[in-house]
Amino acid sequence: MPKHGKRYNELATKINRSQVYSLAEALNLIISHKTEKFDAGVEIHLRLGIDTKKSDQQIRSTITLPHGTGKSKRVAAFVEADKEKDAREAGADLVGGEDLINEIKKTEKTDFAVAVATPAMMPKIAVIAKILGTRGLMPSPKNETVGPNVAKIISELKKGKITFKSDNTGNIHQLIGKISFGQDKLLDNAETFLEAVRKAKPSSSKGTYLKHAVLCTSMGPSIKLAV
Repeated sequence: MPKHGKRYNELATKINRSQVYSLAEALNLIISHKTEKFDAGVEIHLRLGIDTKKSDQQIRSTITLPHGTGKSKRVAAFVEADKEKDAREAGADLVGGEDLINEIKKTEKTDFAVAVATPAMMPKIAVIAKILGTRGLMPSPKNETVGPNVAKIISELKKGKITFKSDNTGNIHQLIGKISFGQDKLLDNAETFLEAVRKAKPSSSKGTYLKHAVLCTSMGPSIKLAV
């Protein structure tokens, strides 16, 4: 059995492991018994009733959380020269065209969390597709990181737009904010996220879709949620 610290164990004693809590109750429990000395992240973890072997049951969608996640994303923008200014003004941390592509090809360094691109840049990005793809950074129309209006895409990402997806075990893990957000903002984010997951249910998925859900802080014990 893994050993936990004093703060973890203190919160664990406040949680009834056999009880299923509402979102509001779980958030109140976490916030009122905060023990971390830092601004901990708040996460939701879901187990879905999907068949991960079927491609049409893979979950992948995007949504903008009302209050963001509290975590700033470094954004790289692959754009034509005449769009570089717009990308920078929208908040992109790295901006460039073939020069940025060549740098990544040479160094294989990707000091960013998400990449966006215009459609015209996508064929040029092909030379670093393997580098970006293996790190989950390849721009794609599916996750809405490719489009002619990159300034809008970047702005939405900076405001809290996220991409969530199921892993190979049929689970989804998502940061919904920080303890410092307070209960109301965290509740807004959590409800928005859960509604998006419900809407993403594959039509071919039968039986119980949301099988299990827990809420926790980054380093705290999990609390069962009624979903």
